Amino acid sequence: MIGFLLWLLLLVLCWPLALLALLLYPLVWLLSLPFRLVGLTVEGVFALLRALILLPARVLGGRR
Repeated sequence: MIGFLLWLLLLVLCWPLALLALLLYPLVWLLSLPFRLVGLTVEGVFALLRALILLPARVLGGRR
């Protein structure tokens, strides 16, 4: 009986949090989108710099 009452208490307390998370997830995704784009750009710039720095070694036949 106590287990059932605890389950009901959990149901009453957690369904508003679940709905709030469901409604806020798209907003959080939209807010994080610019940071993802900046991260992708920075990663691309670092890959380009690494390729430019390692280019002479590749041309001369160095090991990877």
